[in-house]
Amino acid sequence: MLSRRFLLGGLLSLLPARLLAQAASRSQPLPIVTEGAARAVVVVGRDPGPWEKAAADDLVKYVKLMSGATLTVAEAAPRGAAAIVLGTAALAMDPAIGRRLAAVAKPNPLVQADAILVLRRGANLFVAGTNDESHYFAVSWLLQHWGCRWYLPTEFGEVVPERRSLTVDTLDHVHAPPFEIRHYWLAWNADSTGADLFRHRNFMSAATMVGAAQTLANYTSDIAPAGGDHFNVPFTDRPTAEHVAAKIEADYAAGKDVSLAISDGVYESPADRGLITRYDRYMLKPSVTDAMLVFYNAVADILRRKYPSSKAKIGGLAYANVTLPPDRVKRLAPNLVMWIAPIDIDPNHALDDPRSPPKREFGAMVDAWSRLAPGRLALYDYDQGMLVWRDVPNPSHHVFARDVKMYRRLGLVGFGTESRGAAATTFLNLFFRGQLMWNPDADVDALLRDFYPAFFGPAAERMARYWNRIFAAWAETKVTEHEHMALPAIYTPALVEALRGELAAAEAIPVTGRFAERLAFVRTGFDILANIVAMNSKAARDLDYAGAAAAGEAAMAARKAMRAMNPTFTLDPADSLEQGSAWLSGEIVQMKALQARAAGEKGRMLAPLPLTWSFRIEQPLAADWRYQGPLGAEAGKSFGGGEGVWREVRTDLYLQAQDILAADGQAALGRYRYRAEVDLAESAGAHLLFPGLFNEAWLFVNGALAGHRPYNEPWWRGDYGFEWDVDVAAYLRPGRNVIELVGFNPHHFAGMFRRPFLYRPS
Repeated sequence: MLSRRFLLGGLLSLLPARLLAQAASRSQPLPIVTEGAARAVVVVGRDPGPWEKAAADDLVKYVKLMSGATLTVAEAAPRGAAAIVLGTAALAMDPAIGRRLAAVAKPNPLVQADAILVLRRGANLFVAGTNDESHYFAVSWLLQHWGCRWYLPTEFGEVVPERRSLTVDTLDHVHAPPFEIRHYWLAWNADSTGADLFRHRNFMSAATMVGAAQTLANYTSDIAPAGGDHFNVPFTDRPTAEHVAAKIEADYAAGKDVSLAISDGVYESPADRGLITRYDRYMLKPSVTDAMLVFYNAVADILRRKYPSSKAKIGGLAYANVTLPPDRVKRLAPNLVMWIAPIDIDPNHALDDPRSPPKREFGAMVDAWSRLAPGRLALYDYDQGMLVWRDVPNPSHHVFARDVKMYRRLGLVGFGTESRGAAATTFLNLFFRGQLMWNPDADVDALLRDFYPAFFGPAAERMARYWNRIFAAWAETKVTEHEHMALPAIYTPALVEALRGELAAAEAIPVTGRFAERLAFVRTGFDILANIVAMNSKAARDLDYAGAAAAGEAAMAARKAMRAMNPTFTLDPADSLEQGSAWLSGEIVQMKALQARAAGEKGRMLAPLPLTWSFRIEQPLAADWRYQGPLGAEAGKSFGGGEGVWREVRTDLYLQAQDILAADGQAALGRYRYRAEVDLAESAGAHLLFPGLFNEAWLFVNGALAGHRPYNEPWWRGDYGFEWDVDVAAYLRPGRNVIELVGFNPHHFAGMFRRPFLYRPS
């Protein structure tokens, strides 16, 4: 009986030498670099596209940074040499690669079907994709497989491990992302240095879909009704659709996509009222989605019938008071695609988070829109999600990691994210977005574990504790609002002191080079944060406006220092977009003006009002209530006593941040009342100043109506100063006084967020 060893040897002797060599090579690592010496050639086709060429450049660049070896780029590898075969060269060498890519890529894509393959076969390592950008993604995946990372734009954010030798064992990776659009753009005059390479290195592409550009007004302003503007054009009138169709007809006939995205604002026309069945509680206006879709469908149908061979798409935008899904319209023309943009929906919680009824409601909206436009719906979202903010961290990865799985299930085409790219605020957000849009099952915790030692070196443990405290504060917050007034509810003085200790411990560890630069980035960011929190506390709690202004100026100095380190870290503080009371520079001016009234040339403080007041909700909103504008001064004369239960609240934090919510968990509180007592030795000429107050309000002093503050909601229609100054001299008396503030909150922020005081104007 022949032995197995003898039989195997006989069979092997029958194989051609070439196959034997291939079999042997499969069982041995394929050398790319050995002890700093190049062992492989990069093969690129004769006419590579721009991203395929960039892929070859990156491969050579980062292999050299890792190992010191310079790989040669050629159109073909020398006989017997190891080869990394890229893009079109790989597809040409082995047609089976194209078939494998086609098998995993999204069939019949609306925009672009990306897929990559990284395959070691014998002495060849094939690295290719379904298109020019995908060839680049394939190389980026390989470099990440070898340990490279791009956490932030520019060299500051890249991590390149030292590896004197590089080999490839068995490797067969094929992947197609579920989303065709994976993109962010830079708004607010943000610095774009390194952004495009950063995007592509994290699997984000330039592919997009028509409908995000807000151009509808270009086609309707000339038919605005007398006394109105393009927001008042009747969308249910057939002539409106015919007018717009005629204006975009030439482009549509030529196969060019056309955006009919609505503008920032509220759409209202008496002619459309017949199709209004829903009220948008976030915009505080009737939803005109049905009317808008009648218009969209009419334009699309006119052009589709006239030019049936055109492949053009018409893009629409679900936004403002066209965000709610339609009630009566049940179809979307096949040549229409839609974006949905949650401009005023909680950005701090996931779609399935029980702590956020607004976000859960938005999840239902997306679900309904995805059924109306299957495979034709994309999300226009925001990161940073805290829109008018300060340059302090606003992490979002814990939310997006949950949401992206639902968006995959709903079949969204993808994402077009509006960002400012300011690393002091977004930090790792855009890195995680890229990784999760590419693979919604990416392990965020594992990526973070890799991040700390790679980015901070010896200071990794302390930096992990520092950043994990910040991440935990955001993961645990109940805040559903999205402006800087919510900052004190997340960044408390206690959190700042804990961060101060972690940072000091990290700075005690010797680090050099890039690690030292990154610690300096964290230190400067902390200086911004600590001073912003100090400014808020001194103004809102302590009535120390001089101290608040000084802290604000220290924060601004730190912000300028951050900008000088790298222009991608913050926006330019001197930019014209950041002037006014909404921004840090304007808030500093406001603190100085408050100091002038409290202890300066414009007045003298008579008495601080208590930090803690009694509070109750007196009249919640009825289920069918609709906002019709301010209730008016006269309404205050008819308020009854109310029936709510009294509790204590603080005046340095808005109400929802203190768990004051409606019965359904939403922010809309209806009518509420604060009550406090103050003993006065003098009251002549007294004014009561509310330095930070939301909503329409009525002030009662010793039972008498002393003032009414009109306010048009939503809250962002105000001046962002949020002050109310009331002459109360005629209502006060020496000794004990009862102060009552009645407010009306239809939604969003409510109540006081800076402690009030009595003063006498000069």
